[in-house]
Amino acid sequence: MPTLTVNIVTPDGPVYDAQVDMVIAKTVTGEVGILPGHIPMVAPLEIGAVKLKRDGKVEYVAITGGFVEVRPQQVSILTPSAELAESIDAARAKEALRRAEERLQNKQDNVDFKRAELALQRAMNRINVKEDNM
Repeated sequence: MPTLTVNIVTPDGPVYDAQVDMVIAKTVTGEVGILPGHIPMVAPLEIGAVKLKRDGKVEYVAITGGFVEVRPQQVSILTPSAELAESIDAARAKEALRRAEERLQNKQDNVDFKRAELALQRAMNRINVKEDNM
């Protein structure tokens, strides 16, 4: 059965590099499923989970946006940050969620609400990816 080479790369270096059967990612226009032989495309990604199907199992990677480049036999994801589900510290993610919620509820003039909302989305994504992997 044909496979895809998947590379997930951050500014700190590669996070994931493997052969998979299917990639599912959340673009700004909706979720996309990528199989071997997919037409070439480039799309911006949202904060979310990348699902990597391989040998009947699903692996999850939490990403914070970026871009996906698809070629018939290769998928490259460039993202500001990415974490494999098994390496996510659930307690740290829950603490980040609590801090982000607190910032949004305080309604102080010095709070950057857009940054606080993005921090909230990132923390929720990491928690969801960790729980999906359990």
